[in-house]
Amino acid sequence: MAAIRILGVDPGLRHTGWGVIEADGSRLAFVASGAIHSPTGENLSRRLRMLHEGLAAVIAAHCPDEAAVEETFVNRDAQSTLKLGYARGIALVVPALAGLEVTEYAANLVKKTVVGAGHAEKTQIAMMVKVLLPRSEAQSADAADALAVAICHAQHRGAKKREAALSAR
Repeated sequence: MAAIRILGVDPGLRHTGWGVIEADGSRLAFVASGAIHSPTGENLSRRLRMLHEGLAAVIAAHCPDEAAVEETFVNRDAQSTLKLGYARGIALVVPALAGLEVTEYAANLVKKTVVGAGHAEKTQIAMMVKVLLPRSEAQSADAADALAVAICHAQHRGAKKREAALSAR
């Protein structure tokens, strides 16, 4: 089995975290991570364009084989939820436009996979990402969360593929 390069994305309108890992069986290796920022003072279309261009540049630079995106939760504020949905749309469409298979994971599954508890705090996630990827250099919680999404995908991708093959029959 050859190593597979996975892009994890933690979508957000202000900060979209991204992380790239390589998975070779159960062995995981850190490749890169970061966050794409869009300033709150810009209009929405410009901010979305910045996220699109930033994510496209990450894909061009790191050539992932697959992508995983964290599903968003619904906020109490409908306007914030809608804007987060726009960022999530960018996180889904940019890898798809690059020809990558994109899989979505619930935040609780990501946390449970990485930390062992579905309601883990961001500090716990960052700490476990560092344990699982000792060479990782996540500079923000958004980047650590994105690496956690990639780790989750590495652990669950085989089951997802079998599930998709069964439902296609």
